[in-house]
Amino acid sequence: MLKRRHFIMTSAAMFSAPIAMPAFAQPSNWDTWDAQVTPLGYDPATSNPWGIHERFLPRLVEANPGLTPGDIHVDAVARYLYQIREGGTAMRYGVAIGRGDLYEPGTYTIARKVRWPSWTPTANMIRRNPEEYEQYADGVPGGPTNPLGSRALYLYVGNRDTYLRIHGTPQPWSIGSRASSGCVRMVMAHIIDLYEEVEIGSTAWLYPASNGVTAAS
Repeated sequence: MLKRRHFIMTSAAMFSAPIAMPAFAQPSNWDTWDAQVTPLGYDPATSNPWGIHERFLPRLVEANPGLTPGDIHVDAVARYLYQIREGGTAMRYGVAIGRGDLYEPGTYTIARKVRWPSWTPTANMIRRNPEEYEQYADGVPGGPTNPLGSRALYLYVGNRDTYLRIHGTPQPWSIGSRASSGCVRMVMAHIIDLYEEVEIGSTAWLYPASNGVTAAS
């Protein structure tokens, strides 16, 4: 549980740029897409058509004293995201994080939140892997197969967009792994729920993937 965890505050001066997005998703499709990615009779605590490990399903847990309600804490070791609630509790979700050194721990502000965002690979992504990303250089419209999935929370440092996101994924089997180009991935149905609870201006703490947070189920 979150109560037993030892969170270490960290600073970050350098950030990679895995994702950038123009906004050209069509609002007329949003409700239809939400229904497509949300299981029939959806219960966050039990619905699992994705076959992810049971520990990655949403759970209400006890929070450490003194944490700010509304803030997000990402335990990169255990692959958990916690959203702090009032009354000393937190909602815990399973996540995937960035591969290798693409994951960037640090303290961020959630400056934007977008429903069914579009996606464009950054120049760094295209340079690292042109065969995979160059074909998408002009961007991909929002939708159930878009790499950012159903929702995205944009992480900033001051007024600077880091191009890091907390977002849904059309690859739910990646939850619990190191799979992304730097962002934090969630099951689409789970981030739909989280999105409604997150306010612009909240802080997101991304802790180191090693030597910082002790993993515990």
